[in-house]
Amino acid sequence: MRDIQSREDLHLLMSEFYLKLLADSKINFIFIKVAKIDLAPHLLELVDFWEQILFDTGKYRKNVLQIHTDLNQKTRLSEEHFSIWLHYFNKTIDKNFAGLIAEKMKTRALSIATVMKIKL
Repeated sequence: MRDIQSREDLHLLMSEFYLKLLADSKINFIFIKVAKIDLAPHLLELVDFWEQILFDTGKYRKNVLQIHTDLNQKTRLSEEHFSIWLHYFNKTIDKNFAGLIAEKMKTRALSIATVMKIKL
C-alpha cells in the first residue's frame, strides 16, 4: 500500500471519510442539520486544510478552532462525537494508505481533536 502523496489522495480520503460520517446517525446530524454543509465545497475546504497540514501549501486560511467553537455553541460536541470522528478518520486512512504521511495525518488529527476538546 502506498503513502498519501497528493491533493487527489486527500480528496479520496475525505470523500470516503464523509460517506462514513454521514451514514452514522450518532454524528451525521451535526453535518446535516446543524452545520448544514454543502458537501462538495466542504470536501474542497477539508482537502485544502489537510494539504496545508501535510504538505505546507499555504492554501488554507480559516480558523478551524473558531469554526468548531461556533458549531459547539449550536450543539455540544461531545467526547463520543470526537471518538466517532477519529475512528472513521483512522479507519479510512488505514484502508487506503500506509506510510509516514498517513501516520502523520492520524497523529495530527488526534492532536487537533485533543486541543478542540480542551478548548471547547
